[in-house]
Amino acid sequence: MIFGAFYDRCMSWAEHKHRERYLVGVSIFESFIFPVPTVLLMIPMVMATPNKWVRLATITTIMSALGALVGYFLGNMAISIIEPWVIKMGWWDQLLMAQSEFDTYGVWAVMLGAVTPAPFKLFTITAGILSMNLFSFFIAALVGRAIHFYMFAGLMAWAGPKMEATVRRYIEWAGWGLVLIVVIAYAYHTLA
Repeated sequence: MIFGAFYDRCMSWAEHKHRERYLVGVSIFESFIFPVPTVLLMIPMVMATPNKWVRLATITTIMSALGALVGYFLGNMAISIIEPWVIKMGWWDQLLMAQSEFDTYGVWAVMLGAVTPAPFKLFTITAGILSMNLFSFFIAALVGRAIHFYMFAGLMAWAGPKMEATVRRYIEWAGWGLVLIVVIAYAYHTLA
């Protein structure tokens, strides 16, 4: 029961006196390195304290957007390291084409990555590698993360306490279902 154990751990963190500190840390690091989605920590916190859902969503949004900046700068530094390799492999023209596409559609890509369950860190680091306009990147990350976290926090504040038993009952199925979706999406993308 991997996901059940993780859910139980998140529920214990949700009632801890330093819960907001945990949320700050996870929100920042999830945007560029941490593999577990922040919403999985925020949801139990909102369920434990539904009257604080706006505060929790605000903390999560701001810290996630700040973490996105770290991911952006890591990607931006990485390009100088991998650039000689990209040139040597003959991929420089493709990189320039991707950069042009990202200049045109990058805001939408970052917002989509910020709202969906896709690993947001891929979008933050890619935006840095492709040198997306920093201001546009930050606004897209902030707006997308706000939509994502306020939607989940509001829903859980409204229905969460009533749904806690149902969530607990189906957490393993939901967790493994998400893993399966990611594996299928990865396989499709790799084979396509």
